[in-house]
Amino acid sequence: MNLLQHYFPELTPQQLQLFRQLETEFRATNEAINLVSRTDMENFVERHLLHSLGIAKIIRFPKGSAVLDVGTGGGLPGLPLAIMFPEVHFHLVDSIGKKIRAVQFMAAALGLSNVTAEQTRAEQVRTKYDFVVSRAVARLATFHPWIAHRFKSQGQAGFGLYYLKGGDLTEEIAESGLKAKVTDLSNYFSEEFFETKKVVFVAAK
Repeated sequence: MNLLQHYFPELTPQQLQLFRQLETEFRATNEAINLVSRTDMENFVERHLLHSLGIAKIIRFPKGSAVLDVGTGGGLPGLPLAIMFPEVHFHLVDSIGKKIRAVQFMAAALGLSNVTAEQTRAEQVRTKYDFVVSRAVARLATFHPWIAHRFKSQGQAGFGLYYLKGGDLTEEIAESGLKAKVTDLSNYFSEEFFETKKVVFVAAK
């Protein structure tokens, strides 16, 4: 957790304890249903917690806002962001039932009352949100139409999609035809893992 304290000195002892607990719960769950690879599990804080929190370096979600996490898998980036922003509501969706059940269990074990989780596809979600977050679920051209009409705050600065991606995204963004702002996470984190990691922002329209 030293990494988290280093990059997010504002974290309270309670939040750090929740991150520790999340790692414990995630390890136990991963043994049972394999949410992430074993190698990734060895570097869980860096590759999953810190990577998810890369979004928090780009945007501070306003108190009372609502965030949709699409294709959350084992609750990433939604659960770490929910610990970071306790006064923001997070709705985590994934099409795979056993993963969502695991997320529901972990959220309950951590007492995260600002998290709900549902087995569904992004394009079937009817509620509208201020923000959408996700971690490399599909190419932008495929992904964006799923969530394009899920925003309630249109035209306000900073509201929209925050998408964790890796590698050179020039071609992918061009293919999508979207106006996207790309931020390198290596601007914030010095670990080698983050050299190619980025947050792509597409404003709500």
